[in-house]
Amino acid sequence: MRRILAAFFSHPTNRIEPRISELERPMMIVGMSVETNLKAIYRDVPALGKRFRAYKQRHTIPSLKHPWAFAAVSKDFDERTGAFSYIMGDVVTRLEQLPPELTAFEIPALTYAVFPVRPKNRFGWGIAIGNVKQYAYQVWLPQSRYEAAKVIDDFEYHDGRSTRKTNPEIEMWVAVKKRA
Repeated sequence: MRRILAAFFSHPTNRIEPRISELERPMMIVGMSVETNLKAIYRDVPALGKRFRAYKQRHTIPSLKHPWAFAAVSKDFDERTGAFSYIMGDVVTRLEQLPPELTAFEIPALTYAVFPVRPKNRFGWGIAIGNVKQYAYQVWLPQSRYEAAKVIDDFEYHDGRSTRKTNPEIEMWVAVKKRA
């Protein structure tokens, strides 16, 4: 698979070059989480999203950031089993006392490789995110001067661009540090 990805992304029109960016301050999110794995992620994330949307129809998320932003965090990936934690939530300006249904998470201020994610259509988010994530970890990272930071794996950043009818886009932020 790595060879196929490398061949595809080595073509100049398919190559994704991330920008390296410092997250100046931690980013706080409030949402819901699930323990998942590489086999179950395509089932678990839509179910989690549905549950979170249903919660937000009945309740308000306190201290929402304006303009709106949303993040989905992958952390604690176990290479041996493929298991990891996935947290999705709205970006907030401060963390407050939360009901037991919600999870708070603080995305650390680190160095990140930021990859654009552009699905062919609004229904292709899962495939587009999976492809970019695979490329980032299996092709770009091994060939770059960076390595995984191992503090947090990555997060997807959604804002107004992700809701556009044409050319929707999000960003995949992969936590990195310079190779020793």
